[in-house]
Amino acid sequence: MEIVENALSAGRSTLTEYEAKRLLSGYGVPVTKERLAASPQEAAEAADAIGFPVAVKGYGAALLHKTEVGAVHLGVPDAKSVAAVYEGMAKRIGSGLEGVVISEMISGRRELVMGLHREPGFGPCVMIGVGGVLTELIDDTAFRVAPFDDSEAADMAMDLRAKAIFGAFRGEPAVDMGALSKSLSAIGKIGMNHPEISEIDVNPVIITPKGAIVAVDALVVLKGGG
Repeated sequence: MEIVENALSAGRSTLTEYEAKRLLSGYGVPVTKERLAASPQEAAEAADAIGFPVAVKGYGAALLHKTEVGAVHLGVPDAKSVAAVYEGMAKRIGSGLEGVVISEMISGRRELVMGLHREPGFGPCVMIGVGGVLTELIDDTAFRVAPFDDSEAADMAMDLRAKAIFGAFRGEPAVDMGALSKSLSAIGKIGMNHPEISEIDVNPVIITPKGAIVAVDALVVLKGGG
């Protein structure tokens, strides 16, 4: 895929968050609606098109730790504020800021994590677990070696101790297990099709109040970069 090839050609070891989500989306994984913007005016127009409030995230190949440099702003309420956020980032970050990503805000009380790593002797292994800030504390995960079909992906999800998370929850409907299964098998396909990818981390994957799943953040690590 061109996104991966371009990153490797540039000697990079990771995709940007925006690129990672474009890769996932290309394989059918639901991701947040996003637009790149290279000026305060473009950012404001992009936010108008997506609908407020929005998230504004700094974009740049060298901008790996966005939160630490103040390059992530959530719940920005209007076009004027979006433009002001862009201008503030440009002053703080300088030439490392290539633009911003304007993203829709997604809310939900249930969060998952999905990912992929390569296990010596087995190949690409896909993971699902309880996500969000408590991922490491809860440590509830399940794995399958790719490739596998959607049916096996659904079985994999049911291996979680907290599998009740997929059912109806406090007045909200059950998770769209079809979309969830397709997303897991899609991550496996990415691993099979791109041996140059060593790791994928998608966290959080938010379960919306309507039972849909949406990947909000993603990291893709490349073998040959750096």
